[in-house]
Amino acid sequence: MKTFVMLGGAALALMATPAMAQDGDETDRAGDIQFKLLATAVLPDGKIDQINVNLPGLPATLQTRANDNVTPTIAVEWFVTNNISIETIAGMTQHDVDTTAGLPAGAELVSNAKLIPATLTAKYHFDLGGVKPYVGAGPAYFLWVADDPGAATLPLGVTDTDLSNELGLALQAGFDVPIGDAGFGFSVDVKRYFIDTTARWFVGNTLAIETEHQLDPWVISAGVAYRF
Repeated sequence: MKTFVMLGGAALALMATPAMAQDGDETDRAGDIQFKLLATAVLPDGKIDQINVNLPGLPATLQTRANDNVTPTIAVEWFVTNNISIETIAGMTQHDVDTTAGLPAGAELVSNAKLIPATLTAKYHFDLGGVKPYVGAGPAYFLWVADDPGAATLPLGVTDTDLSNELGLALQAGFDVPIGDAGFGFSVDVKRYFIDTTARWFVGNTLAIETEHQLDPWVISAGVAYRF
C-alpha cells in the first residue's frame, strides 16, 4: 500500500503543477478520447475484520476469502491536457465467499455476488517515447447488484444475504504503448482498491450474522486501446 500511496501522491502533485501540464510532444492531444477493451483479473481478499452479530454461534476464528475472477472491462478516458486525463471504467465481476478457517475450508457463505466497481480516476501520463506510463488515483464505489446465501448457510435457515455498497479509494499505475499512427495502442493497468463491505445473513426478517469484510482487491488489466 505504501508504494501506491506514494505513486498517488506524486500523481496529484504533478497534476497541481501548471508547468508540468505539457510534455515534449509537438502535437496537442488535449480533448482526445481513448477507449480501452481490457481483460481484467479481479483478485479480492474478503478477510473478516469483525463479527458484529453471531446468533448461530459460529467460531470466533472464522475467516473467509472471496474467489478471483476474470472479466471483460471497458475504460473511457478524456485527456484534459497532453499529460492529464480523467478515466472511468465499465464492467461487472462475480465472486463467491468461502471459509478458510474456523469451519471446514471451502464452505460457501456467499454465492454469485455480482459487483459493479464504479471508479473515477485522475491520471498523470509521462512521455518516454514509445512507452507512456501513468499513475492515478480517485474515488471508487462498490455496488453489489446481486448476492445469494452460500450453500453452507442454508442448513442454518438463512434465507437472504446482503453485502453493503461502500465508497473507497482506488490507486492506479500502468502504461500505454502506441501502435502505429492511427490511434491504436496496447495498455496494461494495475489498480489497488481500498474498500470494505458489511455482510449480513438473515433468517426470515431476523439478522442472524453480520460481519465486516476487508476486500481491498488488486485489479489487473491488459488489452487494446483506441485514441481519437
